[in-house]
Amino acid sequence: MRYVRNITDVGHLEHDADEGEDKVAKKARLEQLEPMEIVQRYLNNYHRDMEALGVLSPSIEPHASGHIIEQIEYIKKILDAGFAYESCGSVYFDVEKYNKEHHYGKLSGRNIEDLISKTRTLDGQDEKRNPLDFALWKKAAPEHIMHWPSPWSEGFPGWHLECSVMGMKYLGETFDIHGGGMDLKFPHHECEIAQSVAALGHEAVKLWMHNNMITINGKKMGKSYGNFITLEQFFSGDHPALEKAYDPMVIRFFVLQAHYRSTVDFSNAALQGAEKALEKMTETYKRLQHLAAAEKQSVELPDFMTRAYEAMDDDLNTPQVIAVLFEAAKYVNEAADGKIALTAEQLSSLRLLFDVFLVQLLGIRMAETGGDEKATKALGGAMDLLLQIRAKAKAEKDWATSDLIRDELSRLGFSIKDTKNGAEWSIK
Repeated sequence: MRYVRNITDVGHLEHDADEGEDKVAKKARLEQLEPMEIVQRYLNNYHRDMEALGVLSPSIEPHASGHIIEQIEYIKKILDAGFAYESCGSVYFDVEKYNKEHHYGKLSGRNIEDLISKTRTLDGQDEKRNPLDFALWKKAAPEHIMHWPSPWSEGFPGWHLECSVMGMKYLGETFDIHGGGMDLKFPHHECEIAQSVAALGHEAVKLWMHNNMITINGKKMGKSYGNFITLEQFFSGDHPALEKAYDPMVIRFFVLQAHYRSTVDFSNAALQGAEKALEKMTETYKRLQHLAAAEKQSVELPDFMTRAYEAMDDDLNTPQVIAVLFEAAKYVNEAADGKIALTAEQLSSLRLLFDVFLVQLLGIRMAETGGDEKATKALGGAMDLLLQIRAKAKAEKDWATSDLIRDELSRLGFSIKDTKNGAEWSIK
């Protein structure tokens, strides 16, 4: 699998309809820094926050500013296909002409007639044939500090173009999944589809996935509303709207409690509810690791694994997965409290369930012992005892017990190596 996460570090304009000043360039001008210093600062912060949340790193993280040549060549393909035109040093995509042969608006369910009727011509857009036309290349004004040479002008690429080009370069002319926020469906992703069809003759993306928006106490989050909270502020609690700091895993668990296509509403009450739920889940996970198996079972377990997989197969239904885990947690806690008996096989299936879905798929990090000397010593003693029991089982040719200990330790993240001097263990 190849996961590409684009960094569109040029072409984001302050105003609609491809007009205005690039946001990165504006920030650089105001702070008297190089534009790439601004990009790197925000990128460093973003990486730090994503690492704290346990978000997987991409296979490739290309920058739009590093792919100018490829973008120029892509524009030439669209021009050659007849779906773009040059005007005053800029190049625009001809939406109306494209729509005569294809459907512009198919992803968002819009039609061009309605779009035209609701679009007004803004000052400075005389160089466009139609207000709906979007920039593939913009001629840079003299004061613009981010610009490159091209066959049309000294300028910069359009925002929509960047993603199409980097996606094609690293994932090919056709790839499986393109993600993004619901706010990007139109016009950004709609324009990506049009560009791909115009340049390649076919759509590039097989499946589009859009996550919904975040609200704060029922209101859209935005600087203009005074309720904008960064991840760093959530983690530190340094914001007037926050009653306390929230661990990154609490934020992650809270988000996963809602379907990715549903709105997520942040409030202190909701976050603290997620915090308590995660504490219960974490405690259950710890109790499960220390549960001793009974010789005979006293209850039948539902098929939690099948139900959890079915939930993930149902459009990544993480709330349903969490519900399955909490149902399974009841059995774990009843066994830990001595109310029911579970066999080694049942405990193994429950541990596999929590490891696969809570830890691996939902990505919830479990607290580790860290550098606690007592915990480290206790772990070493426990491992030595288990290996002694395994050695005795092997000597007595009790291969079932010997293999069970080895396999369970391997599943829990330990590597067991048999040597002439006995078994040795290490953490994978």
